[in-house]
Amino acid sequence: MLASGPPSPCISVCQMDPMTGYCVGCTRTIDEIRDWIISNPDARNAILARIAERRAKAASR
Repeated sequence: MLASGPPSPCISVCQMDPMTGYCVGCTRTIDEIRDWIISNPDARNAILARIAERRAKAASR
């Protein structure tokens, strides 16, 4: 059974940035992308929080 919870942040722009190690579309790591489907809602929310931190950090540069 698939975990429910927040939807995937994927926007179908799937390319890994070799400098950051993050997907240029959703800002997840390859491990976060791989594990999303099996993650429980709490784990997904933690990933979304990390994404928000990454985006805020990138925007402040």
